[in-house]
Amino acid sequence: AFAAIDEPGGTRHHELARHLAAHGHRVTVITSPISYLTGKEQTGRGKQVERVSARGDSAASPAGEVTILRTYVYPALHRSFVHRVLNFFSFMAASFLAGLTVRQVDLVWGTSPPIFQGLTAWLLAGLKRTPFLFEVRDLWPAFAVQVGVLRQPLLIRASEALEGFLYRRAGQVLVNSPGFVEHVLQRGGRRVEVVPNGADMGMFPAQAQRDEFRRAQGLEGKFVVLYAGAHGLSNDLGVALQAAAMLKDRAEIVFVFLGDGKEKPALQEQAARLGLANVRFLPPLAKQDMAPALAAADACLAILKPVPLYATVYPNKVFDYMAAGKAVILAIPGVIRQVVEEAGAGIAIPPGDATALADAVRRLAGDAELTRRMGERGRACVEARFNRVDLAERFRNVVEEMAAQKRR
Repeated sequence: AFAAIDEPGGTRHHELARHLAAHGHRVTVITSPISYLTGKEQTGRGKQVERVSARGDSAASPAGEVTILRTYVYPALHRSFVHRVLNFFSFMAASFLAGLTVRQVDLVWGTSPPIFQGLTAWLLAGLKRTPFLFEVRDLWPAFAVQVGVLRQPLLIRASEALEGFLYRRAGQVLVNSPGFVEHVLQRGGRRVEVVPNGADMGMFPAQAQRDEFRRAQGLEGKFVVLYAGAHGLSNDLGVALQAAAMLKDRAEIVFVFLGDGKEKPALQEQAARLGLANVRFLPPLAKQDMAPALAAADACLAILKPVPLYATVYPNKVFDYMAAGKAVILAIPGVIRQVVEEAGAGIAIPPGDATALADAVRRLAGDAELTRRMGERGRACVEARFNRVDLAERFRNVVEEMAAQKRR
């Protein structure tokens, strides 16, 4: 799931790759042209080279470069679980062949999910005699089992065996949440490094303009609750629509769902069935275009299904919300709740509870000063602890230390 900063979706990998390139490294990303949000092709296949200056932006005198290779992949990502597996395995084969063409490699960095591409990265690292860095962005297959997407016992056992194999074979395992560390260690990981999700403060200037976005969407004079991100099975947005139904009598409150995903058509049907005039569905925006949308919000929503393992996650959208200076309504327990509550950056509610969500919205809509203070505290927290530039520097240290092993 790779998205460049001019595409919708999480851009962690592109931002980290650009940081490496700004310090003189040559980074090759092997990905597919299929959007993980929609399951549709959004970028043509082929090669794209991005030269990055020492200042970290495009310039005539580059320090390094990021090459993006988009390979063939079976396209029916969201049709069914079987088609999703075919998508994963086709990318395994195509990315392996693409990886063979890359020369002068000092490190192979593989990511999961899907976990199958971790196997491709391990094979390439072995063939090229380089260290293997395995990044765990979600605890797969454990998440898929708890959500109910993965049910076949034989496939579960095979996936768990592959997971343990990759943890043991990796020179280092990288995780984006401290909640993942114990899981990885229990399943064979030896060296685990945490480089958490965060936000690039430069993408969310404190004085970002909000009026134009609000005018364009007919949101003037409204208290806007924004959800930005995937509309998938795990995101539990049906609960947010139930909360919106409870607030139909508050004409000044509007819920805005910005993004795309497999469940979006069903959510739109649900909203129509409930007669929700206080709900807007908007198409996804590229990360570099998100600042006005977040600036236009009064509060932002982060929500996941009430699945026990989701207490381990650090959702990237929460850090974007906080960086944009917005109060967070958080329907996710665990480690991310600890961050939000310690910072005083929002209101935490139980997942799956539409009444609690509606109550949180009422509270913020009725107290502009509280909402403003929460936003300010969240921005200060990200700047101090989860600034992407600082986190990317930590990542660079991991990469350079591992790459040096090849040269010894």
